[in-house]
Amino acid sequence: MTQPRALIIAGPTASGKSALALELAERFGGTVINADAMQCYRELRVVTARPPPEDEARAPHALYGVLPAAEAGSVAWWREAALAEMARARLPILCGGTGMYLRALTQGLSVLPEIPPPAREEARARLAALGAERLHAQLPPEDAARLRPSDSQRIARALEVWLATGQSLAAWHRTAPRLPPADYDFRAILLTPPREQLHPAIIARWAIMRAEGALEEVGALLEQGLDPGLPAMRAHGVPELAAEWRGEASPAEADARAIAGTWTYTRRQATWFRHQELVAPAATHRINARIAGLAQFSERNAPEIFAFLQRAG
Repeated sequence: MTQPRALIIAGPTASGKSALALELAERFGGTVINADAMQCYRELRVVTARPPPEDEARAPHALYGVLPAAEAGSVAWWREAALAEMARARLPILCGGTGMYLRALTQGLSVLPEIPPPAREEARARLAALGAERLHAQLPPEDAARLRPSDSQRIARALEVWLATGQSLAAWHRTAPRLPPADYDFRAILLTPPREQLHPAIIARWAIMRAEGALEEVGALLEQGLDPGLPAMRAHGVPELAAEWRGEASPAEADARAIAGTWTYTRRQATWFRHQELVAPAATHRINARIAGLAQFSERNAPEIFAFLQRAG
């Protein structure tokens, strides 16, 4: 049987993924399915630059704002939810910059152990008490070697596995059973605008977030009194605006820190997408298609993109 088709629109923050996905969804009758970890959270519409209601009205959108900030999303949760949405869509259009989410669809996913609450709570308590860098030094050596000292979420996850099982996360990845790649014939468009265009785009997008109420959105989030270790509490811009809300930083300081943090993350994203293959090799009936050097999506890019899709079938 012929596999159903699915389209991936991927790339770093501020590269124009959402605009392109919307254009393609309207033209081909597709459903835009969110593949950005932070855009899943209900309370973070502005600070994560989720598609506005008027865009959602133009074409079906799925998995945007579906989780409360009090819950922690995961790759496994997203994969299952995305597969359910893909099964309902005429043409699934997976749009986002969380590469691990997309890779879990196209390359499969290791099934990691269930973490009992005591191990999870101890890991979060150690993270809060020691900070990411000091906790990183306490990880099993093979986990420490593959994780950045600043990556608090993955450091906490590695510690949870260690506390619950006595094994490193790396060891679990080597031996755990794997969920297979999704049974779809994927096409991929990777947006790779020049970095000198991305930095101004990040600054412009931050100004729009400010004008649309990002500070007030973060203030409402803080009023919930959530665990600061939750993913939503660490979304880009949230810690910086939280400091401003509490009077610990001026607006200018919050802006500078948020833009710098987003820019650092965007550069890492661009490097990841440059070196990773999202779509499986042709032997497994997956097609990896990249349009190198594509600037932020605009109407002038449309002929190039549609010509690629026509060639790819």
